[in-house]
Amino acid sequence: MTREQIETREDRDSLGAVRVPVDRYWGAQTERARRNFPPGTELMPTVFIRALGMQKQAAARANAASGALDAKRAKAIELAASDVVAGKLDDHFPLPVWQSGSGTQYNMNANEVIANRAGESLGAALGSYAAVHPNDHVNMAQSSNDTIPTVMNLAALMAWRDAGALALDDLIHEVEGCASRFAGLVKVGRTHLQDAVPMTLGQEFSAFSAQLGAARETLSGALNSLLAVPQGGTAVGTGLNAPADFGPAFARELSALSGFNFTSADNKFAKIAGHQDLFSVSAALSGLATVLYKLANDVRLLGSGPRAGLGELILPKNEPGSSIMAGKVNPSQAEAMTMVCVRVFGNHDTVTHAAAGGQFQLNAYKPVIIYAVLQSVILLGQAMASFTARCLKGLKADEARLSANVAHSLMVATALVPHIGYDKTAEIVLKADHEGTGLREAALALQALSAADYDKWVDPLAMTKGG
Repeated sequence: MTREQIETREDRDSLGAVRVPVDRYWGAQTERARRNFPPGTELMPTVFIRALGMQKQAAARANAASGALDAKRAKAIELAASDVVAGKLDDHFPLPVWQSGSGTQYNMNANEVIANRAGESLGAALGSYAAVHPNDHVNMAQSSNDTIPTVMNLAALMAWRDAGALALDDLIHEVEGCASRFAGLVKVGRTHLQDAVPMTLGQEFSAFSAQLGAARETLSGALNSLLAVPQGGTAVGTGLNAPADFGPAFARELSALSGFNFTSADNKFAKIAGHQDLFSVSAALSGLATVLYKLANDVRLLGSGPRAGLGELILPKNEPGSSIMAGKVNPSQAEAMTMVCVRVFGNHDTVTHAAAGGQFQLNAYKPVIIYAVLQSVILLGQAMASFTARCLKGLKADEARLSANVAHSLMVATALVPHIGYDKTAEIVLKADHEGTGLREAALALQALSAADYDKWVDPLAMTKGG
């Protein structure tokens, strides 16, 4: 007996025999895919594999309830699928992202692993499929074309629930805390990177709170659209080879297993042929990233220095920032956040092209769509959690720098415009700027108004309240 025969077993699919590693639950079709798709090293995030397992659990339950699948096989399939959900069989899902555009190989990987695991529990040898068959039993009433879109939706929802939602909530809470803590600190506003009228540091952070809240609301609406799934449409959406009530029955079972309120899509053709819902989720993630990008960038700009920058914020010192400049500390959490954001922007560009690229009754870019969406969710969730814990929670204001900047600002003169007019106010500003004096000194030198009126009208804190 050769070394290859000791280490492999013979497995078969519709194309014939394939040798498969003897200790793996996958079968011939998975092994062919493993050999035929060499590009890249990227594997699907484990949440996608968990979702595959849950989908197979729900399908087994629905098939058993209809009487199409006997109770013994159904129970074995469900238990094997639960091992997939629990992460016990992660090593048996070896396929890369860059494969069949329908995700058929992922579906068959799950079908084979679950069939072998279930068959083993019933006393069958791996690869025999005498007790449980990957196609006839595990894939009963299903097609890869309705299974993978369903799994994609489930995986995205699970990933956001587990990796993103709490992180965003915590970040918004901390930003709101900054808005409250800094509410009384007057600072120079800035437009076009130039000095503008005064505002409070709290108002600056309140803008981020509102923007993040709006992004969260948009994302929530997009995620809700994923709850209508095409399972039951089988190959093209007609539902061929599936009982008429399989879609609703499956949706009920998946809801019970996942905790999400899934429904059977009214038009399954649309959900198989396109992925507008996931496109909308990706767009919403990109929208969230635009707010996070600005937040992180503004924080690091406001904290620039410490001596030669703006220096209005004092950022936590997390680690040394230079291998040569002793004592230097960099805004690394902000940098990490912005890098994640640009990755999310790129992922949405990928999803845009992929979602637009389906032909006829099937979008054949499914793996790259869900890979990009899941990567965006996971990266944003981790980046938000880190930025909150390692930057926002320790953020402080340099009150002396804020006050000094306001005192030297020329734009507080804007408060004079209603009283002495735009032109006279501009004359005061230009004189002060040209001569390097204060506004009050320039105003009095031009005899534009009295000292008492200047002191009454130019009140930076009052200016932050409008009117």
